[in-house]
Amino acid sequence: MRAPEPMPGYGLLLRRSYRSLAAAARGCTDCGWDLALRTWAESAQLGWAELLLCALGALGWTALRCASARSLFRPFGEWCNLRPKDAAKMPESAWKLLFYTISWSYGIYLLFFTDYPFFYDPPSVFYGWQKGMDVPTDIAIAYLMQGSFYGHSIYATAYMDTWRKDSVVMLLHHVVALTLIACSYAFRYHNVGILVLFLHDVNDIQLEFTKLNVYFKHRGGVYHRLNDVLSNIGCLTFTISWFWFRLYWFPLKVLYATCYSSLQLVPNIPFYFFFNALLLVLTLMNIYWFLYIVLFVAKVLMGQMQEVNDVREYDVEDSKKPTATKKKEAGLQLPHALKEGMHLKNGLVKDKRL
Repeated sequence: MRAPEPMPGYGLLLRRSYRSLAAAARGCTDCGWDLALRTWAESAQLGWAELLLCALGALGWTALRCASARSLFRPFGEWCNLRPKDAAKMPESAWKLLFYTISWSYGIYLLFFTDYPFFYDPPSVFYGWQKGMDVPTDIAIAYLMQGSFYGHSIYATAYMDTWRKDSVVMLLHHVVALTLIACSYAFRYHNVGILVLFLHDVNDIQLEFTKLNVYFKHRGGVYHRLNDVLSNIGCLTFTISWFWFRLYWFPLKVLYATCYSSLQLVPNIPFYFFFNALLLVLTLMNIYWFLYIVLFVAKVLMGQMQEVNDVREYDVEDSKKPTATKKKEAGLQLPHALKEGMHLKNGLVKDKRL
């Protein structure tokens, strides 16, 4: 048994990661497509049956979302007498809150109620790693659930969700996430994958919880202070947890293990640069969104916004409308903007241009 390695600081992370990356680059004398293809053929284990199962799962999530929105979320929004615009966006947040609560709870079970030591000892994700090793059933279930959901999310972001100014980045995030999930399963880096998913899902729970309270603040033509307070609390905890989980724990636990510990434990580990490049892209996107969050909170604190609205308040159509139109649509009447030739998803008019 190895003693758990203390979590490093940012300085140690940068020094050791840089040295490992530089040493690996100097030692790679045969890098290129030929080596990548040979390495994939020798090390990757991903069959057509697994891909088909993931694709069927993505279709299942899409069908389940449509059914739940039609039979549960939309009728509930009508029963609560939400404003039309809020009622249109509520099913999206309710669906995501339901999924991420289930997935994060399962991640808690794997990391804290089993014998897996990955959270407290991140380098242990590479202990005993071998090509083509068996994936434990409980981890395989998590991978199937997350992989199929992110496959569904790529379609949902483009054609089902409300289109926002950062939706292109969200699409990129889903593609990167799905690539990491599929390739980490193929190369049997599933242990570190579970840690990555756990550190990200918690923020999605808080985001959707906050958005739901924003939508429920004004219902039945009455302002509800409790939902306003909960949305403010959700915004604050979302900001703190985003930094703690994605910008503190994620680099010091995951990037340290993948950039430095992986080479120490498994010299010549396959696709070292590929996986670390994707994880660094994920880190940059986390920083990008954190800047949006900080700017949003700063506007609230400086009085530029009177109340917390959607944490991702970047609806494309809203940003195009003049102030007078926005004030007019603040009432309980449907917006008079259903123009022919524009996309209609979730009851919202969207002109999607990538």
